[in-house]
Amino acid sequence: MSSNRRVSYFYDAEVGNYHYGQGHPMKPHRVRMTHNLVVNYNLYHKMEVFRPHLVSPSAMTRFHSDDYINFLKVISPDNMQEYIRQLQRFNVGEDCPVFDGLFEFCQLYTSGSIGGAARLNQDKADIVINWAGGLHHAKKAEASGFCYVNDCVLAILELLKKHERVLYIDIDIHHGDGVEEAFYCTNRVMTCSFHKFGEYFPGTGDVSDIGHNDGKNYAINFPLNDGMDDEAYRSIFRPVIGKIMEVFSPGAVVLQCGADSLSGDRLGCFNLSVKGHADCVDYVRSFGIPMLVLGGGGYTLRNVPRCWTYETSVLVGEPVKDDLPFNDYFEYFGPDYRVHLPVSNMENLNSATYLEKTKQQLLEVLRGVEPVPGTQIQTGQVESQLNPKGMDTSNTSTERKDHAAEMAA
Repeated sequence: MSSNRRVSYFYDAEVGNYHYGQGHPMKPHRVRMTHNLVVNYNLYHKMEVFRPHLVSPSAMTRFHSDDYINFLKVISPDNMQEYIRQLQRFNVGEDCPVFDGLFEFCQLYTSGSIGGAARLNQDKADIVINWAGGLHHAKKAEASGFCYVNDCVLAILELLKKHERVLYIDIDIHHGDGVEEAFYCTNRVMTCSFHKFGEYFPGTGDVSDIGHNDGKNYAINFPLNDGMDDEAYRSIFRPVIGKIMEVFSPGAVVLQCGADSLSGDRLGCFNLSVKGHADCVDYVRSFGIPMLVLGGGGYTLRNVPRCWTYETSVLVGEPVKDDLPFNDYFEYFGPDYRVHLPVSNMENLNSATYLEKTKQQLLEVLRGVEPVPGTQIQTGQVESQLNPKGMDTSNTSTERKDHAAEMAA
């Protein structure tokens, strides 16, 4: 894979200072650890590095309700007692605690995602990375699953200013419910989530949930059982994503790379290696489509930076040594001090028969997607005479691989 992609990387050093509270599994510190590894591997030489310009609260109300954003702005550990009713109404308090600097934290991670999408829109980058983003559970007027502001949705809305169709892919172990719900009734955004299903948060994402009205067939869900390993994941991810690229032909892709699908995650129950997780990133990259790459879940502190640093190396096309370089958090990575660790010996409860049956079900859904026109769409507005890249192959990058074999059902 040639590496001449223009990669931008968003990071704010403040992000690691925010703390959800003692014993809470979500630790923003993992983003600072990731950045430190990226720097010590010298990967930053291969990217343009930006501190995000903070977006205004009103920019967040493109998706979220005004009263919810106003609540997030004013709430603090000191005044919580005055907002008991709103805390319940907006689902803030337990999984999504109130902590010092809550709104500034939301601004930080959201600004990287919106700013990254804008950079893709301006054609200043081919790939943008924001490991602080990917908080995919937040709803229009409700916090959920450690997420307050849904930066994924806001980034997609930004991309829709330029692109006729945007694809959202979610490899977090939890279903990307907030993003799916936001775009459930439109055919301009396709959401595709691979997740643990069955008595597991958030409880949504059944294979039969395929979208509604105009959005019918534009929500793709692959529900999975415990123990998914690299080989099984690859056997479903590549055919499904390959088919989506063929029938939906997105102008841009948002890839949520939650690292809680890795083996040994504190809250997860899959058995992916860092290489298996990164294989998804590499495959999406190979299509040569503008790409926004976000973080997400990931609750074993020493493993998340390993994963996201390795995926950064995949995105810039620069191999890294397995031996970790010395860094500010070196002791976290003992006793191995390596990127790649062996997976566990847990059983994969996803039979080949189940995976094949579900894959065929989803490929059948995708056959119901309206074929993308290969001609220019005139909308009556000079600014938006977009030319969807359907059958037109004139702009095909020489870097694109032949995906026919992987799409074969």
